[in-house]
This record gives sequence, C-alpha cells and structure tokens, in this order.
Amino acid sequence: MSLSLFDASIPVYLQMLRNLTHFMNKAETFAADEHVELSALMEASLGHGMANFTRQIQFASDAAKSGAARLAGVEPPSMPDNEATWAELKERIAKTIAFVETIERGQVDGQENRAVVLTFPGRTMEFTGQSFLLTFSLPNFLFHITTAYDVLRSQGVPLGKMDFLAGASAPA
Repeated sequence: MSLSLFDASIPVYLQMLRNLTHFMNKAETFAADEHVELSALMEASLGHGMANFTRQIQFASDAAKSGAARLAGVEPPSMPDNEATWAELKERIAKTIAFVETIERGQVDGQENRAVVLTFPGRTMEFTGQSFLLTFSLPNFLFHITTAYDVLRSQGVPLGKMDFLAGASAPA
C-alpha cells in the first residue's frame, strides 16, 4: 500500500494542530498554578529576532490552512492576525482545524503533480503538489509548531516529547 498525498498531509496538519491546543491547555494550567499571566506567554519568544508565541500560532495556522487549501485547489479562509487574547488564539486553532477537516481525500489524492506557485516579494517558488507538501508546507508548518512548543518550554511549561508527538493522548 502506498502513502497518498492526503494521508501525508491532512491527518498531519490535524494531529499537530490538536497537539498545539494540548500545549496551550497545559500552559493554562501552568500559568494558573505558577501565577503567570497568559499575556506574558503570548509575548514570549526565543529571542534573536524570532517571532513571539502569538505569531507562531498565527504562522502555524496559516501554514496548515494554506497548505491544505493549495493541495485541494481551494481558497483558504481569511484569518486576520489580530488575536489579542489566549482564548482568541485557541479559537483560531479551532477554526483552522474546522477548515482542514472540510478537505476531502478526493480533493487531494491524485494532485501530486498539481502546480503550486508561491509568490513572495522578489521571489517566486514553483512546486508540484507533492514537492510543495514535502519540501515546503510540512517543514514550514512543523517549524512553527515546534517553535511554539519551545517557547512554552522556555517559559517553564512542563511539556515533554510525548506532548509533542501524542498531544492530549500522551500519558500524564
């Protein structure tokens, strides 16, 4: 049995977005127990010019919804980057999950050779559907999930490897 483009994309986006919600739930408990303001966690970063936790959530959301949409040949929902509260960040993840869940296998499978063109200021990148997923979309998405995880860890949130890999189904 071969791995389909759908199997390599949509379930991965969904699992890791759900794991991101799990990280945030653990961070809420940590913040309450340690008397840390959630706003401080939202503003935390790894330094050296890296985006803060809020931006990492927005970037991860954008990567998942845009990646899924491009693979399926549909428009992603617009989500302005205006989240100002922890609850709004969690809602953004929930909206992203809801959108990604609408993508059906038949929209993605068989699109390995679909042309995907990304235009940036001063640069255009051209991919096939498969190369887009494997060399750009998933690495970009996982970078922002990992960075969000690392930001919370750096602030003392007790996250471990199984939280990253298994999320809410991780052993306590």
